[in-house]
Amino acid sequence: MMAQYLALKAEAEDCLLFYRMGDFFELFFDDARTAAQVLDIALTSRGEHQGVPIPMCGVPVHSAEGYLARLIKAGCRVAIAEQVETPEEAKKRGGSKALVARDIVRFVTAGTLTEEALLEPRRANVLAALCEVRGTIGLAACDISTGRMELEECSADRMGAALARLGASEVVVPEGWSDAPLEAIVRPSRDFGSDGGEARLKAAHGVATLDGFGTFSRAMLAAAGGLIGYLEHVGRGKLPLLLPPVAREGQAHLAMDEATRASLEILVSSQGTRRGSLIEAVDRCVTGAGARLLAEDLSAPLTDVTAIEARLALVQWLHDNALLRGDLRTVLRALPDVGRALGRVVAGRGSPRDLGQLRDGLGEARRIHDHLRGQSDRPALLDALLPHLTGHGALTDLFSRALVPAPPTERGQGGFIAEGYDHALDELRRISGDARRAIAALEAKYRDQTGIAALKIRHNGVLGYFVEVPARHADALMAPDSGFTHRQTMAGAVRFNALALHEEASRIAEAGGHALATEEAHFEELVGEAIKARHAIAATAEALARLDVACGQAERAAEGGWCRPQVVEDSRLEIEGGRHPVVETALAAKGERFVANDCRLSPQDRLWLVGGPNMGGKSTFLRQNALIVLLAQAGGFVPAARATVGLTDRLFSRVGASDNLARGRSTFMVEMVETAAILAQASERSFVILDEVGRGTSTYDGLALAWAVVEAVHGVNKCRCLFATHYHELSRLAESCDALSLHHVRAREWQGDLVLLHELAEGPADRSYGLAVAKLAGVPAPVVARASAVLQRLEKGRAETGGLAAGLGDLPLFAAAIEHKEEVVDTLRERLNALDVDALSPRDALDLLYELKREAGKLP
Repeated sequence: MMAQYLALKAEAEDCLLFYRMGDFFELFFDDARTAAQVLDIALTSRGEHQGVPIPMCGVPVHSAEGYLARLIKAGCRVAIAEQVETPEEAKKRGGSKALVARDIVRFVTAGTLTEEALLEPRRANVLAALCEVRGTIGLAACDISTGRMELEECSADRMGAALARLGASEVVVPEGWSDAPLEAIVRPSRDFGSDGGEARLKAAHGVATLDGFGTFSRAMLAAAGGLIGYLEHVGRGKLPLLLPPVAREGQAHLAMDEATRASLEILVSSQGTRRGSLIEAVDRCVTGAGARLLAEDLSAPLTDVTAIEARLALVQWLHDNALLRGDLRTVLRALPDVGRALGRVVAGRGSPRDLGQLRDGLGEARRIHDHLRGQSDRPALLDALLPHLTGHGALTDLFSRALVPAPPTERGQGGFIAEGYDHALDELRRISGDARRAIAALEAKYRDQTGIAALKIRHNGVLGYFVEVPARHADALMAPDSGFTHRQTMAGAVRFNALALHEEASRIAEAGGHALATEEAHFEELVGEAIKARHAIAATAEALARLDVACGQAERAAEGGWCRPQVVEDSRLEIEGGRHPVVETALAAKGERFVANDCRLSPQDRLWLVGGPNMGGKSTFLRQNALIVLLAQAGGFVPAARATVGLTDRLFSRVGASDNLARGRSTFMVEMVETAAILAQASERSFVILDEVGRGTSTYDGLALAWAVVEAVHGVNKCRCLFATHYHELSRLAESCDALSLHHVRAREWQGDLVLLHELAEGPADRSYGLAVAKLAGVPAPVVARASAVLQRLEKGRAETGGLAAGLGDLPLFAAAIEHKEEVVDTLRERLNALDVDALSPRDALDLLYELKREAGKLP
């Protein structure tokens, strides 16, 4: 057995090997240690290998999915080794001591999951393959749970953005590629040939040419070859559902790099969870398929005004028809996930329940079609979707006749083919049922015959049917003429066989076996019919998802008072009463109101310099306008009173501070890398938000960098930009930059406290209120008072000399010791005024007196 295990483990390579032994999957050696730690199960040992006990652990086959989910989440990959013959077949092949043959039937990896229990209903599970062909990156991606597949070509510097958009669970690359992403799975480079990729695509779809699917570059085909090669490997030669590939054009979607996606928290928040993200605030879909499609829309907004308006028109129609929307959402909420059920069926992992879900989902789709077709003033996108909601009448009729109303998830026990579908099957079931009734009658007969009221006819998987009596009555059945044959003695009971019982048991087994085989044959026939219609079924699933997204967008708009944006070809951005959807939701949960603000950018006023205090709302204002652009081009309503959005080709966000220590980058280095990317890639059609550029270095360096970046954005990139800063000196750029205007978030001091108004106003900020914010944050009063004294001296020095250096030169913190008596006296006075005498202990007061005396001793 261990020789067989080690041979299979060599095939499994770096995967944990689930080795089937009866009703358990067993793991040995290092695999057992890893699994025991991840799953928190007992680690035992069995036998020896090279004189050392073999570590071992196992999980029940019937509950393996739950354990697999935990292993995959922990980053493990698993190979499943099943028994491919029965013990009886093994005995016929090699005698009584023959080992049951086993083989790896599939690999379970993060990107190749199809099981319902292993997938998140509202998140796509994408597998991606990357390769480089003559300096160009080819990218192939698919979600095998639904079959969607797309091919893309991009430059090396945009590879990270493409992967960030996909959010791939697993990435496959060819061996020897130096620029491969970290943690990618390395596969043989021979799988990534463009000719081989083209051949694999043709074979997968049974076509002689790919012309009907679109035009694909050599890099795309090479990546597709690597992707399909990996799927063949993990499926042991059997491919999952793959729909015809779609060539993705980079210009067709709003481009966002990885830093921008992270900054805007589109699909996950800064904590790495869905909570606090844009999609959580927007998602009102009632199906998992709709939520997945919404995530795709938000990850890749459109750049075609016609396509955007088509989505918006459908949302508007559903928004205006509240009763129809409510009825449609009720029907959609009850629908099964047709796309993923189809994916399991095509992949050979389907169940009778999956076929039932196809039946129910396609039947409801037809009813939705009939209801919507009768509506007036239908938008164009709805008319385009309606044909995909019908056309499955023959298939749904077949499944309705063949399957019971609620098919089981397991087909091994039968019972899923409806009565009346196959008369021969009905007869087998009748025979089996009659035999069971005969067993009950036989039990009653034996009780009367023996006079033993406690006699029972029982059944188990080892002995089959047998007669069982308490041990005290066993002698009566032991007699040679009793008609019973002794089989097994238990602690308190004795088991017997009988000729009549054996005959009835044989009838049950034979009829039951034939019935199960008949049901299995019908199952395969139904699966075959589903596979024939897979493309049409997938189109129906996608149409239902699009309807759910539109209904959800309309529901969110009605719920929050969102407006339909006007998307235009020019470079305007006019937003009245704009709000941040995530922040507004969070404030509403606490019963607070979000303060809306306007934003009006035009060719003559395309760069706003925004000042004001920390916590005043600058970053929120910047992000909310970027999110409004994103939502509008994704085809949804936006959180504003009115919005006109000029079509944007690229969206950039450089907001917040973070480091990347794994790549040797400090916070400031990350800031500069992201800023450099913006300056190199932003065009006149781009929208950029920049926050606190230059604050991560010395004052003069930071100011100089911020100054130069503003000039470059204004004069070179000429894009729409919101630039938040604390550098008051930048306000002088309004004199030389025609398209730059000054704005600030308002704040007021009231009775010594700072009141943040979160309102945007024109003109520069009068000051930054940094000390007031520090006080709000709980910085100790003596520290704030000391900072206030330092600030006064800095401002005094600047006022006297016209520069910052004068103020700095007088401080020990920055230069030589203080030389002026009057200034030292002022410092002592400031410290005394800031003292909280009641809070001082006697010892603290004595220490402070000594310290002040030493300070006074420095006077001339």
